[in-house]
Amino acid sequence: TVLITFLKSPFSPPLLSLPVDVTLDPDTANPWLQLSQDRHQVRHLGAWQDLPDHPDRFDTVVIVLGHESFSSGRRYWEVQVGDKDDWYIGVAKSSVNRKGRISVSTTQGYWALAMKKGQEYRVSTSPPILLTLDPKPKRVGVYVDYEEGQVSFYDVRARTHIYTFKDRFTEKILPFFYLYCCDKASDTMVICPANGKTPIKQS
Repeated sequence: TVLITFLKSPFSPPLLSLPVDVTLDPDTANPWLQLSQDRHQVRHLGAWQDLPDHPDRFDTVVIVLGHESFSSGRRYWEVQVGDKDDWYIGVAKSSVNRKGRISVSTTQGYWALAMKKGQEYRVSTSPPILLTLDPKPKRVGVYVDYEEGQVSFYDVRARTHIYTFKDRFTEKILPFFYLYCCDKASDTMVICPANGKTPIKQS
């Protein structure tokens, strides 16, 4: 188990959540994205792959969804973003549009934290809220409480709270990952097993 300690939180502390093993769904992966064999890693390949035109596949935007959806309970997972400088991570409604141009916003069914072009962090509110994060998080914890409509992000190494969305979910949601182009293998994004050892404080 992972203990997440919420300090000065508007929600009900403390919470004990079970880490989940998030795997990626290859049927949703944009053809620019390459998944590892164990489906715990994703990187921008820098080349288009000839993949079947699955109805669930994102054909324009470089997104891949998690394989496991959920419509109740609490979940926690961690993502190693490393030094990548252009990404979104979070959760999305299962009904989000997979084809054509997509706007990552709560109004479109995405609750996300983003690093944009190595210059700024933001969250997918409408309009986006800019965040000042120092140091830059290398490993981000994602916590979801479905019944509370809560999506929270944490800097795992700094043991600090980054941002919390408060909304209302009306359908299944899935983890999602959005990677812009890169040409280094080190820019792979990794879904990590939560170690269950570190309390995370909310400021």
